[in-house]
Amino acid sequence: MTQLYYQSTRGNQERVPSATAILQGIAKDGGLFVPDTVPVLETSLETLQTLDYRQLAYQIMKLFLTDFTEDELKLCIEQAYDKKFDTPEIAPLQKKDGVSFLELYHGPTLAFKDMALSILPYLLKMAARKLNMNKEIVILTATSGDTGKAALEGFANVAGTKIIVFFPEHGVSQVQKRQMTTQSGDNTYVIGIEGNFDDAQSGVKSMFADQVLLQAMDERGYMFSSANSINIGRLVPQVVYYFHAYLRLCASGEIELGEEINFAVPTGNFGNILAGYYAKKMGLPVKKLICASNENKVLYDFFQSGNYNKNRDFVVTMSPSMDILVSSNLERLLYHVSGEDGSVTGRLMEELSSSGKYDIPEELKFGLRDFFGGYATEDDTARSIRELFLSSNYLIDTHTAVAYSVCREYEEVTSDPTKIIVISTASPYKFPADVMKSIEPRFAFADEFALLHEMSKLTGHDIPDAIKDIGTRPVLHKTVCETGEMKGQVEKILGI
Repeated sequence: MTQLYYQSTRGNQERVPSATAILQGIAKDGGLFVPDTVPVLETSLETLQTLDYRQLAYQIMKLFLTDFTEDELKLCIEQAYDKKFDTPEIAPLQKKDGVSFLELYHGPTLAFKDMALSILPYLLKMAARKLNMNKEIVILTATSGDTGKAALEGFANVAGTKIIVFFPEHGVSQVQKRQMTTQSGDNTYVIGIEGNFDDAQSGVKSMFADQVLLQAMDERGYMFSSANSINIGRLVPQVVYYFHAYLRLCASGEIELGEEINFAVPTGNFGNILAGYYAKKMGLPVKKLICASNENKVLYDFFQSGNYNKNRDFVVTMSPSMDILVSSNLERLLYHVSGEDGSVTGRLMEELSSSGKYDIPEELKFGLRDFFGGYATEDDTARSIRELFLSSNYLIDTHTAVAYSVCREYEEVTSDPTKIIVISTASPYKFPADVMKSIEPRFAFADEFALLHEMSKLTGHDIPDAIKDIGTRPVLHKTVCETGEMKGQVEKILGI
């Protein structure tokens, strides 16, 4: 197999193998690691259709992680996709109201982040072993709600690591917040910030580039890595479930092998939908990637005009994991559509940093043709939850509802008969207040934890074990800081 290497989107770092890219997290020039070429599928779709999720994961991931041996990669996969998922299929496909929903929330934290963060700790540990790294790895992560808990769950009590998670104190659901602040583990640290996700993400990125801090950490035997989707080790496992979804749709008789489909993806930081883009470049028959935004519609505006502008009001919505104005992974797409020209990407990112906006050249816009941008208002989101439940007795969370709303908009605007799979990113039990009030206004002012029981009655399903006692668990992490104090909190934890 041809060795695949990774390089920075900004073109100023030497090519490195995947183990180095995973361990480093972010390139030294501040860019993101991308494969020097997106590998082409080696195995036929007919053959892949006979595989279970773990076997499929190996066939896809081995093409990206070429410096991992077969035994090393299979061990990581087997440890990740085990009984911590509450369904044998890992990611079931459900057809409701003429649309297929890929349920990615059957892992330990009830969110799609588990699909990648269940394996990332094993990939990181294996990478460190391969590179003879003897430093303690500090996982530094910003979260808009779901990444934090999934990362904490994956790294808690993992020897040789510490994990520090920053989240917007007033920008996540109560269930999300309680999931993080009750996390046990001697190596876990959870800190709320007085700001939004973009503030948290900017603070984390600045620490990765802070040479004084990095030198002090090196002297103490520490190194940073990331559990955010800026880490290529987060992105690669997500490519797998696009193939899985397509093959399950074929197995159900909905489509023939080789027939094109569309994916509708609730999108904030752009990592999830970028994995779909990689799947398409590998050879998966994807027609359109429908990029669904909430009222923070910076991506919708970008796909409409080619102009990216974060200089706008930040809206706190009922889909908080998408409340993002700086979509980090879009940088990877820009790199690919610019012909892998790091100087172009670097210039655009510098413009974003200095002025909060950029315009892509006209010739780059053609590269966006694989995407359709849409957005859902808060009313659209609530209506989608309510109407789907009334028509199909099927409950979706607020983020999935954004994608479902935009999916219906796409069908209406384009009259495209291509089958659509909606990427369902979280359990409705993670957002009981907004889901329940979308169905019944009388629930608008009810206690969020009490609503878990109301939701259980409504659906006839038990509250998931992962959050059954969430309202009574002791809060272990109570630190809240200003955005300018984030570095100081890290230095305090590490004793620097």
